[in-house]
Amino acid sequence: MVIRTGMIGLSDGNGHPFSFSAIINGYCDAALRASGWDVIHRYVSRRDPADFGVGDLKVTHAWTQSKESTQALCRATHIEHAVMNPEEMVGEVDALIIARDDAESHATLSRPFLEAGIPVFIDKPLTLDWKTLDDFLPYLRDGMLMSCSAMRYAMELDGVRQRLTDHGELKLVRGTILNDWARYGIHLLEAILALLPSRPVGVSPLPARHDSLLITLQDGTPVIIDALGKAPAVFELELIGDQCISRHSLLDNFTMFRRMLWAFFSMVRDGGPSIPPESTLDIIHTLIAGKEALDRRREVAIHAIR
Repeated sequence: MVIRTGMIGLSDGNGHPFSFSAIINGYCDAALRASGWDVIHRYVSRRDPADFGVGDLKVTHAWTQSKESTQALCRATHIEHAVMNPEEMVGEVDALIIARDDAESHATLSRPFLEAGIPVFIDKPLTLDWKTLDDFLPYLRDGMLMSCSAMRYAMELDGVRQRLTDHGELKLVRGTILNDWARYGIHLLEAILALLPSRPVGVSPLPARHDSLLITLQDGTPVIIDALGKAPAVFELELIGDQCISRHSLLDNFTMFRRMLWAFFSMVRDGGPSIPPESTLDIIHTLIAGKEALDRRREVAIHAIR
């Protein structure tokens, strides 16, 4: 049975509505090329036709802030209905994807759908606001809401997931990414915290000209994340143990996006969370604590920031 799915976007510099819709629906080569999202066109055009499709999901409705962008999205990814207002989708779709990464828009956009019992995926970061997080919590726990960075599902980390103990005692975990902490730190938080068994307890700013933070875990493992600001695209992760050192470039966007969308499909189909709610809470708590640590220039204990 087709799960009619709505797609909401767009954010500056973020083509997720195009990439997510193309992975689910397939795409029109000429229209996607003409849309201006060259990076997305390059990586989807390298894939075999068998790589497209995500369970029973089908993107049937779309809305962006621009009528022209909505029409371009529909042409590029075979979406039948372009709507003038997101709430027109209520009652017409079975699931919703909010593919915008401006956290302040997420509560307003998602509320009509969540209140109508429609499962929602929200692009990262879910929120940077405590009150909004409290409002979202029942939906996370009920399997009605999923939000994450796709780097949680990076193919390049499959070997580490299977053999983390090969590293022995972890001496240091380090991640490096472009842009700022508030918007992009969550990528590496998802990749790292989903790998490690211990939970975060505190965040400290480190001296640097960019956003640099030390995250301490309950077992004492130090995690350092550097968000370099304006820089060439970099998504790097390094795990240093007393038995093994491994380094990973997280580059396969198509696979991580497709895996994430499959996890959303599983949530919609099964009616339960695909990601443990406590994991999402740990990540958002750490993201907010990191923002406060940078603002205050001092260590922030995660349990004490509410």
